[in-house]
Amino acid sequence: MSRLDRLAKGREKGGLAVICGTGGLGKTTLAAEFARRAQRAGQAVFWVRWQNDAGLLADDLTRVAQALGLPEGAVADAHSGRAVLVDTVWGHLAAARGWVVVVDNVDTPGRVGPGAEPLANYRGWLRPDGGGLLLVTSRDTSTATWGTRAHRIALEPLAEADAGAVLLQHAPTAGTPEEARALGVRLGGLPLALDAAGRYLAQPTSRHRTFTSYRNALEDEFEDLLGATDPRATDPDIARTVVRHTWELSLVHLENEGYPLTRPLLHLLALLELAPIPRSLITPALLTDATGTTVTGAEVDTALAGLHQYGLLSAGTSDSELAAMGAAHVALHPLVRGVMALASPGTDDTTILAALDNHLLQAAAQADRAGTATALLLSPHLPSVLDRGSDNSLAEITIYNLADVLEASGHSAEVRHLREHVLNVNEGTLGPNHPRTLASRNNLANALDNLGHHQEATDLHRTTLATRERTLGPDHPDTLASRNNLAAALNSLGHHQEATDLHRTTLATRERTLGPDHPDTLASRNNLANALNSLGHHQEATDLHRTTLATRERTLGPHHPRTLASRNNLANALNSLGHHQEATDLHRTTLSAYEGALGPDHPDTLASRNNLAAALNSLGRYQEAADLHRTTLTACERTLGPDHPHTLTSCNNLAASEANAAAQRPRRWPRRR
Repeated sequence: MSRLDRLAKGREKGGLAVICGTGGLGKTTLAAEFARRAQRAGQAVFWVRWQNDAGLLADDLTRVAQALGLPEGAVADAHSGRAVLVDTVWGHLAAARGWVVVVDNVDTPGRVGPGAEPLANYRGWLRPDGGGLLLVTSRDTSTATWGTRAHRIALEPLAEADAGAVLLQHAPTAGTPEEARALGVRLGGLPLALDAAGRYLAQPTSRHRTFTSYRNALEDEFEDLLGATDPRATDPDIARTVVRHTWELSLVHLENEGYPLTRPLLHLLALLELAPIPRSLITPALLTDATGTTVTGAEVDTALAGLHQYGLLSAGTSDSELAAMGAAHVALHPLVRGVMALASPGTDDTTILAALDNHLLQAAAQADRAGTATALLLSPHLPSVLDRGSDNSLAEITIYNLADVLEASGHSAEVRHLREHVLNVNEGTLGPNHPRTLASRNNLANALDNLGHHQEATDLHRTTLATRERTLGPDHPDTLASRNNLAAALNSLGHHQEATDLHRTTLATRERTLGPDHPDTLASRNNLANALNSLGHHQEATDLHRTTLATRERTLGPHHPRTLASRNNLANALNSLGHHQEATDLHRTTLSAYEGALGPDHPDTLASRNNLAAALNSLGRYQEAADLHRTTLTACERTLGPDHPHTLTSCNNLAASEANAAAQRPRRWPRRR
């Protein structure tokens, strides 16, 4: 409103303003409110409805110019061919002052005319040259369409708090502000949907009378609540007011403008989860397989551009971490997705879903090469493949490997979601004691432990270990892995003696069955040493870590990740033993190797930097330690999120170092005057 006020009355007086955005955002409502205010302020206000006909628009704008004083003779000259009508009208509008003309719903600006010249050349019926304000509403958001002199006011869905306020205004007794806000989020902040939901909740005869009940019902009753068809929707003015139909107008415009792939592409994307979709997944091969028609890369690009231009999908990187990674993706508004899923061929269309599942699995299989950002984007969409598959083994292996990629980069919450889903499916289809079920339970427990849910992880590991001991025997490699993982979870939980005893048993068995230099044996020796260090047996822990490090350097090389882990753990034990300088030197060497091999923000690098800072703190070099902790905290917040256990630990460590550094600074005597 303030921007429009400045254009109508301020120093920027006059010109062309375009309120643009997808259907249901309230473009016409905003324009109407501004027109009412302008009329109350004494301006001459005219409302023109675009009817997809350049001739009708010419008649309307000519009548506006006449109402503002354009002589009849000038109009007659134009009609007789002695002048150009569009130039005559705009010549007068440029000279007149104090007017506002609203041209509503110009969703096909390419047809405005006269002729086929682009609107952005400003020689047609919509120009920025008037002495008043020409205000246009449109679903077309493209700068290329409207030109550089148009003031584009691109509407977005309402923010969470504002969406909740709208619902509360409609139905003040339907729940708390927090519950209203949650429903507003589910409706994507779309004013049209908020209005529909609010009016429904305000009706005393409605089945759902609370924000929470309505939100829960949307999962199963979307078609009844917001996806219902309206028999009058053949009238575009009616269709604009119905959630089910409002976006159909945009699709029809796109198809008429030569974008035939937009509808099948939007249907396909609606079958994915409500989460960002990697642009790399949307390939010509996917569309070819899904539609049965050969599709080119240029056609995919054009269809995506058209959907974005009309606000039917968003593109870019709203997520800060994905933005930092430069991960290109697209996303659907939750209600666009819901409506398009209703109108799509449906989940029984085996061709479309088979194509989607096949390409999702292919993309996920290459995620380790594509990078963490692609893995993150794919992770919400993979579980549905597992649900739909008749043979789940390929999907399970693919999800397992994708989770490994995410685990290596510290994305524990996404890993948990994937591991949990695989376990639920395996328990339902294979039973609780099947080897694949046991493996998925073990993996979920490890993910929970990484998230800091140590008690839950311990309980799952105990169950898995007991089953494996009974079905596989005490010395089976899977049983030993379970015993090792249970011990690690117990150590994280603070049960250091029980963890130490289990690790001793596992190490002895692995040394006997696998040999002293087997990687699993070395892992057991490393883990026993960590438990001993936690138990306070620092010398024994140091000795075991030295042995493990020497063997790993010999068998794996000095720069292998497990060798670096051993060097890090030995440095931790030395620091606990009081050998702070030796620990600091080892940590510096390890950190340098991690930064060179994995980069500055990898979880292992962050842990190494944290541990070097801890050693420096033990040496009394508090400010240097604080500086390192600050760098680590910033990276943790950016890559892991503010609530990740490692982020919280880093925050705590920084606070401690800052306090130590402040205490170390000399205090000054106050000056007397």
